[in-house]
Amino acid sequence: MTTQVVFNIDPKIKAKAMKRAKREGVPFASVLKMAAKAYAEERFSVDIQSAERLNAKTLKELQSIHRDIVRGRNLSPAFSTAAEMDRYLDKLDK
Repeated sequence: MTTQVVFNIDPKIKAKAMKRAKREGVPFASVLKMAAKAYAEERFSVDIQSAERLNAKTLKELQSIHRDIVRGRNLSPAFSTAAEMDRYLDKLDK
């Protein structure tokens, strides 16, 4: 016995998924059934996380930070204790 599931999906996502399923020779309904089964058997998990959308200023700042890291600039040394870090920061204030 089976049951019918009805849900809404973005038409663009559906079209891309159906195109991939067709390319791989799998009916789209089978893809959905396999995904549901794998999820029920805990072989598939859903990562609920939206894509980051950064404004231009933040993106530019992150790119600059990344460049500095790659070049080894504007980095503090590694510390083994908090006291060691405090001494380093105190020297910067002077």
